[in-house]
Amino acid sequence: MWSRIAVILAVALLFGCVSEGDKIDATNAVNVDFQEAYEEIVDEIGTRFYPVSVERAITAMDVALAEMGMDTIISDTSTGLLQTSATAPTPLTLDEWHQIADADEPRLKNILRPYIGSIPTMFIGFEPEGLNILIRVTAIENGNGVDVSLTMRMEETAPPKSGYPRRTYAPPSAVRMGLGKIWTQFERELTRR
Repeated sequence: MWSRIAVILAVALLFGCVSEGDKIDATNAVNVDFQEAYEEIVDEIGTRFYPVSVERAITAMDVALAEMGMDTIISDTSTGLLQTSATAPTPLTLDEWHQIADADEPRLKNILRPYIGSIPTMFIGFEPEGLNILIRVTAIENGNGVDVSLTMRMEETAPPKSGYPRRTYAPPSAVRMGLGKIWTQFERELTRR
Protein backbone atom coordinates (compact mmCIF):
# COMPACT_ATOMS: atom_id res chain seq x y z
CA MET A 1 0.00 0.00 0.00
CA TRP A 2 2.77 2.47 0.91
CA SER A 3 4.59 1.77 -2.35
CA ARG A 4 1.41 2.56 -4.29
CA ILE A 5 1.04 5.87 -2.43
CA ALA A 6 4.71 6.66 -3.12
CA VAL A 7 4.23 6.05 -6.85
CA ILE A 8 1.14 8.28 -6.92
CA LEU A 9 3.00 11.05 -5.11
CA ALA A 10 6.01 10.72 -7.43
CA VAL A 11 3.79 10.98 -10.50
CA ALA A 12 2.00 14.01 -9.02
CA LEU A 13 5.35 15.70 -8.37
CA LEU A 14 6.56 14.98 -11.91
CA PHE A 15 3.43 16.48 -13.41
CA GLY A 16 3.75 19.44 -11.07
CA CYS A 17 7.19 20.16 -12.52
CA VAL A 18 5.75 20.78 -15.99
CA SER A 19 4.91 24.47 -16.32
CA GLU A 20 1.69 25.72 -17.90
CA GLY A 21 3.82 27.31 -20.63
CA ASP A 22 5.43 23.96 -21.42
CA LYS A 23 1.98 22.31 -21.55
CA ILE A 24 0.75 24.98 -23.96
CA ASP A 25 3.88 24.73 -26.13
CA ALA A 26 3.53 20.92 -26.21
CA THR A 27 -0.12 21.15 -27.21
CA ASN A 28 0.67 23.71 -29.92
CA ALA A 29 3.37 21.42 -31.32
CA VAL A 30 0.90 18.52 -31.46
CA ASN A 31 -1.70 20.76 -33.13
CA VAL A 32 0.76 21.84 -35.82
CA ASP A 33 1.77 18.25 -36.56
CA PHE A 34 -1.79 16.89 -36.50
CA GLN A 35 -3.07 19.79 -38.61
CA GLU A 36 -0.48 19.06 -41.30
CA ALA A 37 -1.46 15.38 -41.27
CA TYR A 38 -5.16 16.29 -41.29
CA GLU A 39 -4.77 18.57 -44.31
CA GLU A 40 -2.83 15.90 -46.23
CA ILE A 41 -5.51 13.29 -45.49
CA VAL A 42 -8.38 15.62 -46.40
CA ASP A 43 -6.60 16.59 -49.63
CA GLU A 44 -6.18 12.90 -50.43
CA ILE A 45 -9.57 11.43 -49.44
CA GLY A 46 -11.79 14.26 -48.19
CA THR A 47 -13.57 15.04 -51.47
CA ARG A 48 -15.23 12.71 -53.96
CA PHE A 49 -17.31 13.21 -57.08
CA TYR A 50 -20.72 11.53 -57.39
CA PRO A 51 -23.08 11.68 -60.39
CA VAL A 52 -26.07 12.75 -58.26
CA SER A 53 -27.84 15.99 -57.38
CA VAL A 54 -26.91 18.19 -54.43
CA GLU A 55 -30.23 17.32 -52.78
CA ARG A 56 -29.67 13.57 -53.14
CA ALA A 57 -26.09 13.81 -51.88
CA ILE A 58 -26.99 15.83 -48.75
CA THR A 59 -30.04 13.68 -48.00
CA ALA A 60 -28.07 10.44 -48.35
CA MET A 61 -25.17 11.77 -46.28
CA ASP A 62 -27.56 12.97 -43.57
CA VAL A 63 -29.05 9.47 -43.31
CA ALA A 64 -25.63 7.80 -43.46
CA LEU A 65 -24.19 9.95 -40.67
CA ALA A 66 -27.32 9.49 -38.54
CA GLU A 67 -26.93 5.72 -38.90
CA MET A 68 -23.37 6.13 -37.61
CA GLY A 69 -24.61 7.98 -34.50
CA MET A 70 -24.14 11.58 -35.60
CA ASP A 71 -26.79 14.19 -34.73
CA THR A 72 -27.79 16.66 -37.42
CA ILE A 73 -27.24 20.34 -36.60
CA ILE A 74 -27.89 21.78 -40.08
CA SER A 75 -29.15 20.00 -43.19
CA ASP A 76 -29.79 22.33 -46.11
CA THR A 77 -30.22 20.70 -49.49
CA SER A 78 -30.64 24.09 -51.20
CA THR A 79 -27.12 25.22 -50.23
CA GLY A 80 -25.51 21.78 -50.09
CA LEU A 81 -24.53 22.05 -46.42
CA LEU A 82 -24.75 19.45 -43.68
CA GLN A 83 -23.31 19.79 -40.17
CA THR A 84 -23.40 17.02 -37.60
CA SER A 85 -22.11 16.41 -34.10
CA ALA A 86 -21.69 13.48 -31.71
CA THR A 87 -19.86 12.60 -28.54
CA ALA A 88 -16.35 11.31 -29.27
CA PRO A 89 -15.25 8.87 -30.49
CA THR A 90 -18.32 8.65 -32.78
CA PRO A 91 -18.33 7.92 -35.72
CA LEU A 92 -15.67 5.48 -34.52
CA THR A 93 -16.45 2.68 -32.10
CA LEU A 94 -14.50 2.32 -28.86
CA ASP A 95 -12.61 -0.63 -30.36
CA GLU A 96 -11.65 1.49 -33.38
CA TRP A 97 -10.65 4.32 -31.03
CA HIS A 98 -8.29 1.97 -29.21
CA GLN A 99 -6.79 0.93 -32.57
CA ILE A 100 -6.06 4.52 -33.52
CA ALA A 101 -4.68 5.25 -30.06
CA ASP A 102 -2.26 2.33 -30.46
CA ALA A 103 -1.27 3.66 -33.90
CA ASP A 104 -0.91 7.36 -33.05
CA GLU A 105 0.13 7.56 -29.39
CA PRO A 106 3.82 6.95 -30.23
CA ARG A 107 3.67 9.95 -32.59
CA LEU A 108 1.96 12.02 -29.88
CA LYS A 109 4.56 11.07 -27.27
CA ASN A 110 7.48 11.85 -29.61
CA ILE A 111 6.10 15.35 -30.13
CA LEU A 112 5.45 15.93 -26.42
CA ARG A 113 8.73 14.56 -25.02
CA PRO A 114 10.96 17.61 -25.78
CA TYR A 115 8.45 19.91 -24.06
CA ILE A 116 7.39 18.00 -20.95
CA GLY A 117 10.02 15.29 -20.52
CA SER A 118 10.09 11.53 -20.84
CA ILE A 119 8.41 10.48 -17.61
CA PRO A 120 5.30 12.72 -17.79
CA THR A 121 4.96 11.76 -21.46
CA MET A 122 4.54 8.10 -20.46
CA PHE A 123 1.26 8.99 -18.75
CA ILE A 124 -0.26 10.99 -21.62
CA GLY A 125 -2.70 9.47 -24.08
CA PHE A 126 -5.70 10.41 -26.14
CA GLU A 127 -8.74 11.43 -24.12
CA PRO A 128 -12.00 11.20 -26.07
CA GLU A 129 -13.97 12.04 -22.93
CA GLY A 130 -15.25 15.61 -22.92
CA LEU A 131 -15.11 15.98 -26.70
CA ASN A 132 -17.64 16.23 -29.49
CA ILE A 133 -16.76 15.36 -33.05
CA LEU A 134 -18.09 17.85 -35.60
CA ILE A 135 -18.44 16.78 -39.22
CA ARG A 136 -19.23 19.26 -41.96
CA VAL A 137 -20.32 18.14 -45.42
CA THR A 138 -20.58 20.30 -48.50
CA ALA A 139 -21.98 19.25 -51.86
CA ILE A 140 -21.15 21.53 -54.78
CA GLU A 141 -22.44 21.07 -58.32
CA ASN A 142 -19.76 19.99 -60.77
CA GLY A 143 -20.90 19.17 -64.29
CA ASN A 144 -23.20 16.14 -64.20
CA GLY A 145 -22.87 15.61 -60.48
CA VAL A 146 -21.47 17.00 -57.25
CA ASP A 147 -18.21 17.20 -55.39
CA VAL A 148 -18.92 16.06 -51.84
CA SER A 149 -16.39 17.23 -49.25
CA LEU A 150 -15.97 16.21 -45.61
CA THR A 151 -14.18 18.04 -42.81
CA MET A 152 -13.84 17.09 -39.13
CA ARG A 153 -13.07 19.03 -35.96
CA MET A 154 -13.08 18.35 -32.25
CA GLU A 155 -14.99 20.54 -29.79
CA GLU A 156 -14.35 20.48 -26.06
CA THR A 157 -17.40 19.94 -23.86
CA ALA A 158 -15.54 19.27 -20.59
CA PRO A 159 -11.94 19.86 -19.44
CA PRO A 160 -9.53 16.96 -19.97
CA LYS A 161 -8.63 14.85 -16.96
CA SER A 162 -4.93 15.25 -17.72
CA GLY A 163 -5.02 19.01 -17.22
CA TYR A 164 -3.31 19.54 -20.58
CA PRO A 165 -4.93 21.87 -23.12
CA ARG A 166 -7.01 20.18 -25.82
CA ARG A 167 -5.90 19.70 -29.39
CA THR A 168 -7.99 21.03 -32.25
CA TYR A 169 -7.27 18.20 -34.68
CA ALA A 170 -8.08 14.54 -34.26
CA PRO A 171 -5.30 11.94 -34.41
CA PRO A 172 -4.36 11.25 -38.05
CA SER A 173 -5.43 7.59 -37.93
CA ALA A 174 -8.83 8.66 -36.57
CA VAL A 175 -9.30 11.09 -39.46
CA ARG A 176 -8.36 8.48 -42.05
CA MET A 177 -10.49 5.74 -40.48
CA GLY A 178 -13.44 8.08 -39.88
CA LEU A 179 -13.47 9.41 -43.44
CA GLY A 180 -13.24 5.87 -44.80
CA LYS A 181 -16.20 4.73 -42.71
CA ILE A 182 -18.27 7.75 -43.72
CA TRP A 183 -17.64 7.26 -47.44
CA THR A 184 -18.55 3.58 -47.19
CA GLN A 185 -21.80 4.31 -45.34
CA PHE A 186 -22.65 7.17 -47.72
CA GLU A 187 -22.13 5.03 -50.81
CA ARG A 188 -24.24 2.28 -49.26
CA GLU A 189 -27.00 4.81 -48.66
CA LEU A 190 -26.77 6.15 -52.22
CA THR A 191 -27.45 2.66 -53.60
CA ARG A 192 -30.62 2.42 -51.48
CA ARG A 193 -32.15 5.58 -52.95
